[in-house]
Amino acid sequence: MKSKLNFTALLLWLPLWLNAQHYSKLTVDYVPEKQTLNVYQELTFVNTTKQPLTTIYLNDWNNAYSDRSTPLADRFADEFVRSFHVATEKERGQTHTLTVIDDKKSLLDWNRPANHPDIVAIKLSEPLAAGASVHLDLSYFLKLPDKKFTGYGFNDAGELFLKQWLLHPVMQQNGTFLLYSNLNIDDAANAPMTVDLRIRPQGYTAISDLEQLSYSDTEYEFRGKNRLQIHLYLTKEREYLSFNNEKLEITTNLNDRRINDIQKALLVEKIQNFVTAHLGESPIGKITVTQSDYEVNPFYGLNQLPNFIRPFPDDFVYELKFLKTYLYNRLKTTLQLDPRKDNWLFDAIQVYLMMEYIDEHYPDAKMMGALGKIKLLKGYKILSLDFNEQYSYFYMLMARKNLDQPLGDSKDKLLKFNEKIASKYRAGLSFKYLAEFLGKSSLDQSIAAFVTEAQQRPVTASDFQQILERNVGQPLDWFFKTIIQSREIIDYKFEDVQKTKDSVSFRLMNRTQVSVPIPVYGIKKKEVVFKQWITPIGKDSLYTLPRKDADKIVLNYENLVPEYNQRNNWKSLKPFIISNRPIKLRLFRDLEDPYFNQIMYMPVFGYNYYDGVILGMSLNNKTVLDKPFIIEAIPSYSTTSSSLSGSFNVMFNNYIREGRLYSLRYGIGGSHFRYAPDATYEKLTPFVNIRIREKNFRENHMMYLNARQVYVNRQPSNYVVTTGANNYSVFNLRFTDANSTITKTFTYSSDWQFSSQFIKTSGELVYRQLFQNNRQLNIRFYGGVFLNNKDTRDYYSFALERPTDYMFDYSFLGRSENTGFFRQQYITAEGGFKSRFTEQLANHWLVSTNISGSIWNWIEAYADFGMLKDKGENPEFKMDSGIRLNLVTDYFELYFPVYSSNGWDIGQKNYGERIRFVITINPKSLLGLFTRKWF
Repeated sequence: MKSKLNFTALLLWLPLWLNAQHYSKLTVDYVPEKQTLNVYQELTFVNTTKQPLTTIYLNDWNNAYSDRSTPLADRFADEFVRSFHVATEKERGQTHTLTVIDDKKSLLDWNRPANHPDIVAIKLSEPLAAGASVHLDLSYFLKLPDKKFTGYGFNDAGELFLKQWLLHPVMQQNGTFLLYSNLNIDDAANAPMTVDLRIRPQGYTAISDLEQLSYSDTEYEFRGKNRLQIHLYLTKEREYLSFNNEKLEITTNLNDRRINDIQKALLVEKIQNFVTAHLGESPIGKITVTQSDYEVNPFYGLNQLPNFIRPFPDDFVYELKFLKTYLYNRLKTTLQLDPRKDNWLFDAIQVYLMMEYIDEHYPDAKMMGALGKIKLLKGYKILSLDFNEQYSYFYMLMARKNLDQPLGDSKDKLLKFNEKIASKYRAGLSFKYLAEFLGKSSLDQSIAAFVTEAQQRPVTASDFQQILERNVGQPLDWFFKTIIQSREIIDYKFEDVQKTKDSVSFRLMNRTQVSVPIPVYGIKKKEVVFKQWITPIGKDSLYTLPRKDADKIVLNYENLVPEYNQRNNWKSLKPFIISNRPIKLRLFRDLEDPYFNQIMYMPVFGYNYYDGVILGMSLNNKTVLDKPFIIEAIPSYSTTSSSLSGSFNVMFNNYIREGRLYSLRYGIGGSHFRYAPDATYEKLTPFVNIRIREKNFRENHMMYLNARQVYVNRQPSNYVVTTGANNYSVFNLRFTDANSTITKTFTYSSDWQFSSQFIKTSGELVYRQLFQNNRQLNIRFYGGVFLNNKDTRDYYSFALERPTDYMFDYSFLGRSENTGFFRQQYITAEGGFKSRFTEQLANHWLVSTNISGSIWNWIEAYADFGMLKDKGENPEFKMDSGIRLNLVTDYFELYFPVYSSNGWDIGQKNYGERIRFVITINPKSLLGLFTRKWF
């Protein structure tokens, strides 16, 4: 009997050896109360290299959740995701109690390579020859993470949503294991493996992208061949639908209750036929398309509108969500491609096919759907945009911020917005560009051939280039070196346009010296009458084309080329031109329209105690995409003072593409508001700002050098007894070096101020640390000294508790109040104390230290220590202490004083007046709280 079983096993494994295929037989038990899978895994590992192996590597991405020091935890910190670092042990995951036994019943040693806590390195008892295999028995426990971190793990109901969960052999390329840690960017480098899975889900329904062989009330059996990853879901209710044909089963629970199952079946068949026509039959027999997968990688743009705004039909929304997720899973589960270094190819194929799907089935679809049909909104560029044009704008959003990155960059080097959206969309656009220039059939054939090859063996982007060049019969270095591997920008413009009745001649200027093919269009009454691809060489080139009655010539009319600036892309051929670009007024922001000079207007609101509610109208040229030149005027009306107020800003942005010098920004700004009930101030500030960043865009380390001249003119006030001058100017030079993550912040700044009345300098150090025990420590040190001070009236003096703010920099709600609620507003500046003192100004020097630390959760204790000195006086020591409610650091905080140099604050009759608060109501500042994780 034993020999018969061995012979059966040999027949089962022999095909796997011949195909150099890893094999795993898994027996899994779910323990819901511990969110744990108990796993017994029989692994047959095949040496697919050409040399003997003494160590083999398995991906164990579940262990990335084991503590706060893993690469995954660091990634969360870089992206300001706090939830993981304050999570409990129950919420985090871990792989533990791993034992490995070989076919000789020897217990093998294993370890985790340095900096890779989510990879297992198994030391073999003897070298494994090339082409040979070894059988290993593994047993281990998978303590699963909470789903809230990445979208995969367990939820409150004990249901499981898993991907990259089991121990899986690492992919090899050219004899090298691709050792990548889990960074929540879905790029596990797994080798193909055939899997037999038996799972006992303890009353849950088991769903997998493996093919189901059998099931009972207590046990499910699955099998899958050539699997790069295995999805597994254990659910309370069976909400999944299965759609089958002769060659493929698709299982889905993608949400949309507004369409019935018959509609879903028709849409699934439509999408499957489209994908099969472009990529061929799937080499695996089953694919899942789940709501969890979609939520991790949604259709950005489609998913941003609130639910009550429904510009697209329900079936269209379902169709695109399904298409995106199906394509993603089809490519990720079948292509043996380096998922980190060559990720752009996954993105290019996926997004290109999505664009092709729209062109084929919905050529008239608009980016904003039916919103463009509302008469009140007609004329907005964003509403008239074709659906596929949105991809270019998402990419340009980053390019105009000087934050775009080469498509060929390793996926772990990309900013989150690039990784999730901009680079992904530009990759698809790059294929669309190629399809238009080379011919759609050539690109489609090359993609299909590459996909077929990648399903059979490990491939690289170089393999795709060879296939493509072979099909089109020409070298394409310009595409792969410029479009894929660089972040060089493309910008052409017309010069010296001459026209006759039958022809048009022009000089094409290459403003960036990056030469790539670009199409020239002839337009007549918004219809294309000719289209000609040209490949300029050098700085400028002369061309003559048949006119064909065109009244306008346009470069890149269909936005096929990822061009940086399209405002210089057209010339009118009409005999009389009143204005090349008429003025267009738009409420709120719109996309940039190269054919108009756009003026945006938008109501804005503000508040301070003296002006009351400030009702204003912003008039500006700001569009969704950043511009080099920005001008904004905000005339406003103050309701309390019944007077006019406002501000303006003129600014030039000069982004520098190469090197650490990131941008130069210079301009002038001004404002006019009240600083007291009966007095206003005017402020005028010409400025220059320099920003420096690291070569690695993901580094949160930035340096700033700001130079400005601040001119202030104040009206005298009977309400505020002030000893300062009413008209003065200060030259201010400030340098800041900041490095910040969710777990650690270190910022240094130095400040120099020069005026006819004084010269002063100061420095500030800020340190914040979130420790592994969830305790947080905040330390701030400030020191300032006058190098020269002619002022004897303390108007420019250092302040221990509340700065005099003579340059009107801080957002005080009631800047001149000495009592009442608005006097309790706290802004961290200068001494940074929270308690008030009779003597709190220093006209010689001041030093202080502000410390706070966690007591429980967001409740902290704080203490401030400082010394201040006036000229000719002895230094004075001050201190205060209390409780800080650190609800949102720097945005919303409360301070409750306990004890200070004044004595005990607790129990005082006027204690409520001693409580201090931090509140930020500036929309731009609040927006930064949400966008910092993306940029």
